[in-house]
Amino acid sequence: MTEQRFPLPPFTKETATEKVRFAEDGWNDKNPEQIALAYSPDSKWRNRNQFVSGREEIIQFLAGKWKKELEYRLIKELFAFTENRIAVRYAYEYHDKYGQWFRAYGNENWVFDENGLMKERYASINDLAIDESERKFHWPEGRRPDNYSDLSDLGL
Repeated sequence: MTEQRFPLPPFTKETATEKVRFAEDGWNDKNPEQIALAYSPDSKWRNRNQFVSGREEIIQFLAGKWKKELEYRLIKELFAFTENRIAVRYAYEYHDKYGQWFRAYGNENWVFDENGLMKERYASINDLAIDESERKFHWPEGRRPDNYSDLSDLGL
């Protein structure tokens, strides 16, 4: 049976926005095995200076990420879309094992196969050290509440 991850391309503004929120929710839940199912088995990533191929490497990458990036909270926002491509901008906050907080700003370009699985992900990310008092993402770990501000509303 063919794996499918809805919504499927071609995307509309509504379905692209929905796809972005599903991705945000998955990453905020921090379950690498579950997240990997949104990617094609042969998915290719460029994440900063790392190159990741396939679901097993995605799982390893994400598990390592959240061992270092503690109290991680992410907001993604649709930037642009076409038939099978979506561009997002995002920011996330976390602290390291020493208690230093960071806000990471990034852009991603996604390419989907006909079954709605992401087959390519290109991420460019910059980290900015912040004081804890500068944090903007204050919901309990996990899914961002529906009534929580988005990046534009937060001035990011």
